[in-house]
Amino acid sequence: MSTVATPSVSPVTASSRAFVRAHLAQATALGTRLAALIGRPDDLVTAIEAGFRELGDAAYVEGSRRVAPGLGEVFGVRLPLMEAAHKTFKRGTAGDSSGPLLDVVDRLIGDRHVDVRWFGMWDLERLLPTDPERTWQLMRRAAREAQEWITIDTLAHPYGTGILDDPRRWAELDQLVYSASQWERRLVGSTLATMPHGDRPGGRDEAVVRRGLTLIEQLIGDSEPDVQKALSWALREFAPLDPVVITAFLEAESQTAWRDWDGNRAWVIRDSLSKLPGDAAARIRSSLQGIRKISGAKSTSRAAIIAAEFGSSEVVGDGPSNDPPSNRPSNVTGRNSAP
Repeated sequence: MSTVATPSVSPVTASSRAFVRAHLAQATALGTRLAALIGRPDDLVTAIEAGFRELGDAAYVEGSRRVAPGLGEVFGVRLPLMEAAHKTFKRGTAGDSSGPLLDVVDRLIGDRHVDVRWFGMWDLERLLPTDPERTWQLMRRAAREAQEWITIDTLAHPYGTGILDDPRRWAELDQLVYSASQWERRLVGSTLATMPHGDRPGGRDEAVVRRGLTLIEQLIGDSEPDVQKALSWALREFAPLDPVVITAFLEAESQTAWRDWDGNRAWVIRDSLSKLPGDAAARIRSSLQGIRKISGAKSTSRAAIIAAEFGSSEVVGDGPSNDPPSNRPSNVTGRNSAP
């Protein structure tokens, strides 16, 4: 008689699960207390800071700082505990008007502890239908103040929802491609990546893919790794929705990468190939053979070039490279060059 082996659980995972089990009821009770304070923002902020301090896990703080450098002050509340607190908070405030909730979210997003800020950001999508203007003001402020990718990717969800609710809000992303902040530029790609997975209609439409590609086309070539990762994430999410268009886009960009021996662009293309048909992915990967990122290489994105043309090369990344495409090793010819 055969037996099925039970997958082993690492000590770190076992400790994490035990911590969550031991504090789950406490987190749920915290959410209930916060809901009762919805009309008293100062008291609510005091309560959530005290509650998160008790729920914080020192081991989780250390791990969070490793995966998100620049995280700032954090209590280290594990995600399942935050979700449990927020679930009861959301249920307890479901019948309240948007005004008090907006005031609370405003205070939470301005807190010095990032996990308190994330808790507030989870309510932005609730507020968009009833008070879009004030909600967008909060979202823009949170993006400007962001210093790491977790906050940006948390904001990507309400940004995507807001754009699907009101297509005029695409202009919000149009502006961010020229931002001096790498985190605001990352928000462009992260928002595009999350749009197909939201609960609003239209997130998987061809129009979203094509509109999103115009933004990616502006940013591809950015020198910042966090921006590059968001762009490739978006392209992977778009690929199943319109594989023909995404394949054509990546083929065109691979030609540009080869022509300019552009390692920043090539990295994004390679990281985007996993969702393409196998033959197309192999063909594009082969066309990029030998092209690698070079430490210190400047941004070659269209956004950076436009910024430089207007005398603002500091606006996007470190500006475009003004050097000829001499990054190519001397023994490698261009695509259209004679051997």
